[in-house]
Amino acid sequence: MTREEKFMQEAVALSKQGMLNNEGGPFGCIVVKDDVIIGRGNNKVICNQDPTAHAEITAIRDACKTLGTYQLDGCEIYTSCEPCPMCLGAIYWARPKVVYYANTREDAASIGFDDAMIYQEMSTAIGSRKIPIIGIDKKSALKVFQEWSNKTDKNVY
Repeated sequence: MTREEKFMQEAVALSKQGMLNNEGGPFGCIVVKDDVIIGRGNNKVICNQDPTAHAEITAIRDACKTLGTYQLDGCEIYTSCEPCPMCLGAIYWARPKVVYYANTREDAASIGFDDAMIYQEMSTAIGSRKIPIIGIDKKSALKVFQEWSNKTDKNVY
């Protein structure tokens, strides 16, 4: 068994544990740095009453807390399923060096977790999306962006 398969088994075990505990769907994730698991997560959408509490999000939050930083430089993510659009965005923001996954998005769709509509919506013009997304009050919001641009003590990330 490879080290990657060993770590993936940990993510899969978390997916099963969370499912059996009725915390959410059957998804698990770990974050590894220097061959040490520094973050763990399973889907906690139901128990946390939080639609963003996916396994990858909870594992990223755990790992960042462990490291005391907001990025996962040099880390590996092992997730029991190909990340959904939300988790994929969080992964890119966290900047790990690699992501390993087991089940595919098609496998997830086959058990009722179908994100195809979200993938489609991401490439649809804002005015044509299923949920109305309406821009308002750009002037005041843009002023804050301009203040950020001029801020001399900001942390760029």
